[in-house]
Amino acid sequence: MALPDRPLVVTVLVADRLVAAFGLGVCNEVFGYDRTRLGLPRFDFALAAEHPGVLHTDTGIGVVVQHDLARVDRSDILLITAWEDFDADPSPRLLDAVRRAHARGALIVSHCTGVFVLAAAGLLDGRRVTTHWKWTGELATRYPHLEVDPSVLYVDNGQIITGAGTAAGVDALLHLIRREWGANAANALAREMVVPPHRDGGQAQFIDAPVAACEDDRLGAVLEWAQKHLAEDISVDLLARRALMSPRSFARRFKATTGTTPHAWLLGQRLAAAEALLEDSDAPIEEIARLVGFGTAAGLREQFARRRGVSPRAYRQTFRATSGAGPAALQLDGHRSRAGRVGRDEPLVEAELGQPA
Repeated sequence: MALPDRPLVVTVLVADRLVAAFGLGVCNEVFGYDRTRLGLPRFDFALAAEHPGVLHTDTGIGVVVQHDLARVDRSDILLITAWEDFDADPSPRLLDAVRRAHARGALIVSHCTGVFVLAAAGLLDGRRVTTHWKWTGELATRYPHLEVDPSVLYVDNGQIITGAGTAAGVDALLHLIRREWGANAANALAREMVVPPHRDGGQAQFIDAPVAACEDDRLGAVLEWAQKHLAEDISVDLLARRALMSPRSFARRFKATTGTTPHAWLLGQRLAAAEALLEDSDAPIEEIARLVGFGTAAGLREQFARRRGVSPRAYRQTFRATSGAGPAALQLDGHRSRAGRVGRDEPLVEAELGQPA
């Protein structure tokens, strides 16, 4: 996504006592500050409500909202945090505003139970979505035409991203930053926020059981080694030997600790390394594929298309330009990306969990 000449209008849609204080803080942290030195565009960030004034969060803290729904009609990015009482149906006026934003091509991100607002607006039928794991059953019951996934952090459907509960809002928004303005910008922002730079959408919402510190340390050392040897043929057997464990025990411990499989984790590391090289180096695609462990350019292209929705060359052309005059809008399947909107309805990111090791 190009760095625009004007600030991007980012709006959090709120309602009295229905907005989550934590989610509001996450939105403010990502979009409320001038981050242009990190390679991000300028953001015009504010709250909007059907009835502006002093509104209250779920914890009772008062928040002054200055804008009405007219701001939604000019927003490039619309954020909907947890709708804390989703038994309280959104008003027809609010739902119409959300539908208009979607029809114009605004990018929409829901956090936690904010997905109930999008479902009520009829924007999610037939789509794969997520929410906090406690409410996925309720969401599926109320809206049977949705494909509700209770096990992931977020699902990217292109124009609409749905995130799980609480801290998954950080992951969903960092994913958005990475998707639109590149890995360097997302990593720099994560450093400022003092959070992990990237958790794949397919990572589990919760970990089955904690593990002892000594075993965490052992696993951490193995993962650090793997990150430094991505070009090598890394198998679960090899990682297990380095951890002094059997392959079966290692795979089980890995899943319990990280919420994903060794295969999925390694694939994510290789894609992240490829993104960094595409942004920061002039190395040929073939060389990048070798350096990060995909072996061939065809292997890298296949995984990039499947996981990122674009080719490595298109990714490079888009995000290498951010250091200059600004990239051209990303071309996807012959359509132009605008404010994070892709030119197709199928998901850009398939948040997969439990792939074979």
